Amino acid sequence: MKVSLFITCMCDIFSANVGKDTVEILERLGCEVDFPEAQTCCGQPAYNSGYLTTTKETMKHMMTVFRESEYVVGPSGSCVAMLRSYQDVFHGDPVWEQQAKEFGAKCFEITQFLVDVLGVVDVGSTFKGKVTYHPSCHMTRLLGVKEAPLQLLEQVRGVELVKLPHGEDCCGFGGTFAVKNAVISGQMVQEKADHVLETEAEYLVGGDMACLMNIGGRLSREGRNVKVVHLTEILNHC
Repeated sequence: MKVSLFITCMCDIFSANVGKDTVEILERLGCEVDFPEAQTCCGQPAYNSGYLTTTKETMKHMMTVFRESEYVVGPSGSCVAMLRSYQDVFHGDPVWEQQAKEFGAKCFEITQFLVDVLGVVDVGSTFKGKVTYHPSCHMTRLLGVKEAPLQLLEQVRGVELVKLPHGEDCCGFGGTFAVKNAVISGQMVQEKADHVLETEAEYLVGGDMACLMNIGGRLSREGRNVKVVHLTEILNHC
């Protein structure tokens, strides 16, 4: 099975190891992975800020870059949800609507791809520690990926998985929301950090680097000893 890696801006700039872990997991399961170097941002920041004309050009570029890909897989529920929403943006467009539908249908978040496409819930990983999982908003509400990350984490040997209280609550990042509504965002991430501490977990795991960076930043500023890692780091630990 041929897979093209969609690295996402956050992982590419701030956490390159997430891309490495994603590729190694896929290759270990028999996938042939390539990396189209012309890929850019999915367009979400500009789209959410109302720059529709500019965003459409970015979306067209992304669809062109991945046109020959069999599957497009990324380590971010939020960004993959954006790729799948291209068809809504181009609804009624005689040239791009069908291409957007076909593009969205082959785009998957990594855990979604493992469970729903490959049919794998045990990737053969081993990781010792007490772990809690943050279900990010876009991943669960827009992309609809809720059970796959938990199914995979439950099969990791050595992991003690504990439920995050009020896990469905937003961490307060929300892209430009954190900038435009900094005070409210700060209160939201404080609540999230408090709930993480309630679990007494050693590790906070999630599928969106932006959320993890936001929560991790708050925990770090408070001097809390909780390691914040992308779930691929757990799944690729053997």
